[in-house]
Amino acid sequence: MGDSYTRKQTAVNRLRHRLRKKRESLADHFDFKMYIMFHFKDKKKASALFEVAEVFPVMTNNYEDSILRGVREEAYSYESTKELLDKDVVQLHATRWQSMRKDVLGCASDMDFMLWPRKDIDKIECLLFSRWKGDNGKFKPLQTVFEFSHHEYEKQLLHLVAIRNQKSALIISNAEQSMFLFVDRHVIQTSNTQVVIFKLCSLCLYIPQDQLMHWGPGAVDEVLACRQS
Repeated sequence: MGDSYTRKQTAVNRLRHRLRKKRESLADHFDFKMYIMFHFKDKKKASALFEVAEVFPVMTNNYEDSILRGVREEAYSYESTKELLDKDVVQLHATRWQSMRKDVLGCASDMDFMLWPRKDIDKIECLLFSRWKGDNGKFKPLQTVFEFSHHEYEKQLLHLVAIRNQKSALIISNAEQSMFLFVDRHVIQTSNTQVVIFKLCSLCLYIPQDQLMHWGPGAVDEVLACRQS
């Protein structure tokens, strides 16, 4: 019969085979909850926490043309992209979010602060929770780490400064290619010169389907409190 882990993997593989026949993804059978945290270099300053209004799961292989466009624009290499497409990966898109501050209400299409130029952000982190659809139980935290340091994204944004023919939906990714940020390029004319700024308009997490059930301990409130401490 094998151990419990082997039996679980066998059952998951059978389910994934049936889903492929129906052109569905394993992610379609989950509800997701996502939070975005901006950690600041000043450790005395509390992290800025946002709750995503809705998470949209999409199979990566269904968007091969869009992914390869990033290769043509030299945002990332063909080798890393091919490896990504060969995996059974799910995209989790977030386009709207609301601040968790009690004095700020409502969802926004962008955050109240820009990504660049600024020097106070240390890293961006996404926390992902899931549960089976139809299950009224608590969301459980996935153990996959989604982080994007300012060292990584600032280098890529500097490269995008020179791109003048595209102002919206520019894409940057962390080294692991687990987090992709879609940014808008704005040009502000001052009295003496032009200033280029980048604002976050949406983001996307990439996660292999076999990690969708790698849950860790704790409830949403417990995990958020721990990450903010």
